[in-house]
Amino acid sequence: MLIKRREFLKISSLATASLMMPNFLKAMTLDEALEPNQKILVVLQFTGGNDGLNTIIPTKNDIYFKERNSISIKDSLVLNDETGINPALSYFKELFDNGELSVMNNVGYPDPDKSHFRSMDIWHSASRSDEFLETGWLGRFLDEECYRCEHPTQALEVDDMLSLALKGENNKAFAFKDPKRLYQTSQEKYFKSLYDHHHDDETVSYLYQTLGSTINNADYIFEKSKSKKTDQTYPNSQLGKDFKTVASLIKSDINTQVYYLSVGSFDTHVNQNERQSKLFSDINEAVKSFVADLKSNGIFNDVLLMTFSEFGRRVAQNASNGTDHGTANQMFFISGGLKKKGLLNALPDLQKLNEGDLIYTEDFRKVYATILKNWLKADSSKVLGWKNGIYDFI
Repeated sequence: MLIKRREFLKISSLATASLMMPNFLKAMTLDEALEPNQKILVVLQFTGGNDGLNTIIPTKNDIYFKERNSISIKDSLVLNDETGINPALSYFKELFDNGELSVMNNVGYPDPDKSHFRSMDIWHSASRSDEFLETGWLGRFLDEECYRCEHPTQALEVDDMLSLALKGENNKAFAFKDPKRLYQTSQEKYFKSLYDHHHDDETVSYLYQTLGSTINNADYIFEKSKSKKTDQTYPNSQLGKDFKTVASLIKSDINTQVYYLSVGSFDTHVNQNERQSKLFSDINEAVKSFVADLKSNGIFNDVLLMTFSEFGRRVAQNASNGTDHGTANQMFFISGGLKKKGLLNALPDLQKLNEGDLIYTEDFRKVYATILKNWLKADSSKVLGWKNGIYDFI
């Protein structure tokens, strides 16, 4: 069978999603929903290294204003006597005041790496800085859960490619950008014929079988995504569309416990404030619609939205009104089910730096362990190998 270039490109695209698909995704056709009140995790990745010091602002710290004489945020929204939040995150301020937002400051890891790719791999895999893992922390969660859970546990990433964070040794999440587009591609006559195609080569045969399974599940995901129409208006940004997709799936009875999204780039070496403010405005409006949607459907208490970035920025601004790659950063946690609200720990100490960089005080793997154990009810020590305690904010 000859494959035209156009068909090859399409099959390659679909195969990209297909080969990311775990074996247990086939069980989705059994129409097993999550158990009532089972917790859902939504991860929002700030790609590119968001500047944490211009996100949560130390409003009474002279060092901050001195080191950032032209890019410091002087009109922040008040959180407490010494702390403000970037004015573009006005809805986060509202969540803070309502007790629906927690902030963990100064999160990082020992011997930090300032490469985007390496540091992101460390955050995705939950490895040490001198350790290289081929599986992600949520992928290993899938491996662990699917050995003992009554129903298969599934994760979805709203993107064209699957992140390392969701790749396990035996199970992987499923990546797609738009349920309708995935479904339409899968329903083309050319792909439908894959069900009946056989090949003597084992690898090629496996590819066809996997593609056929994807076709089956593309229909399932699409049907679930449109099963619960929303009255909520979402912004027309890409992030707004992604959150709308996630909300539609959460409200359906799809068997999905983890959703993964990303936004960026936050690599603000030049003219930082303009770029960061635009990204924050997009995030602010998308999250506002998402939370309103969850609240109107009575499920906000069972959903946790967590944000992270691969590193923060240096304390001092550079000559281009931007900031260069740094180290520690803050994480946001948004939910109606938080046990501790507001600022969970102290702001970074700007008097104790390591060659101009923040020195982390909170290990991100402890945050992951907390999410796994307290929210997803998983064995965090098996997933992470982390036995150094957990937090109690959820």
